[in-house]
Amino acid sequence: MYQQPVEAQTIADVLSVRSDTAPVHFFAPDRLDARLAEFRRGFPGLVTYAVKANPTEDVLQRLCAGGLDGFDVASPDEIALIRRICPNAPMHYNNPVRSKAEIAAGIAAGVVSWSVDALSEYEKLVAAGVSPKAEVAVRFKLPVAGAAYDFGAKFGAEVDDAVDLLRHVATSGRPLALTFHVGTQCTDPAAYVSYIHAAAQIAERAGATLDRLNVGGGFPASRDGSPKPLEPFFAAIREAMSAFAVRPTLICEPGRGLVADSFAYAVQVKSIRGQSVYLTDGIYGGLSEMVSMPAPALAVMSANGGWRDTARQGVRAFGPTCDSLDQLRDPLALPEGLTEGDWIVFRSMGAYVTGVTTRFNGYGLSDPITVKDLCAPYH
Repeated sequence: MYQQPVEAQTIADVLSVRSDTAPVHFFAPDRLDARLAEFRRGFPGLVTYAVKANPTEDVLQRLCAGGLDGFDVASPDEIALIRRICPNAPMHYNNPVRSKAEIAAGIAAGVVSWSVDALSEYEKLVAAGVSPKAEVAVRFKLPVAGAAYDFGAKFGAEVDDAVDLLRHVATSGRPLALTFHVGTQCTDPAAYVSYIHAAAQIAERAGATLDRLNVGGGFPASRDGSPKPLEPFFAAIREAMSAFAVRPTLICEPGRGLVADSFAYAVQVKSIRGQSVYLTDGIYGGLSEMVSMPAPALAVMSANGGWRDTARQGVRAFGPTCDSLDQLRDPLALPEGLTEGDWIVFRSMGAYVTGVTTRFNGYGLSDPITVKDLCAPYH
């Protein structure tokens, strides 16, 4: 569990007196509240949260208390977690590939919406006895660029197949929906426009009237250090909905875009060897995404206190484990004069840290610390 907020406590306050070399996950609750308010104020529909991005209890409790419209769950464990923390919240099971046991767990917990991207998965739902009142959302994909990596490589029906699948689901008389995911850390609002226009065409070709359209997640966090306002995305989505003669209710399910900027993550330099640094965490821990994505903007605090502001250069970075694969994909831009014991603080680290961290070789996260803000000279 997170520590209770400490008045005026900052990242610098914590690191300047810390003797433990374990990584530190910092949480600023006010930033999470502000981001949720931005979604609720601007998105023209229901705002839900993808639990996979950060399943820690204090985050979920805060979102539940903040008036979130529901949760996107992807497993029985996530379903049980939400039922315990936010018992009455609607749940959407939008992992489109499920075992019979997983479907049974969702039915027992009262899941109200299920996504499918293949006829076989829909038939599995019907055979398991999913209520005819439960929504089924057909998930489709497009070859649209603009995100850090493509979710369509694993999930989503091609457009022609989505037409056939939606037409088939429509014969059941159950609530109908389409859903998509533009890909994580999408920086181009036009990607949502392309998907929404395609959804309108799919529904028209299938002769179906959609009850809801789920635009998924993909909304960007400020990983590179520059603010990522959401209004340009919301405006593009609002305008694109004119493609529908009868507009369905909109839903979004942000993960990273909602929670990432309310956290930062600090790791210590444990050794410097030539042009390489060895850190107290790596790809098996909180830096796991740095195998597939560039590192976020970072700041460096010296072992003696104070932020380093010297010129930066690219340095190869390894994690602490006894595994040569434990290496960040890209060099880190670290300041000249770096020494053993310095702290590297990464911004925008609230997503895909706690849920994917292992304890390989005994390394990994310590309990997060709540601070008033996450200010540091990131770049």
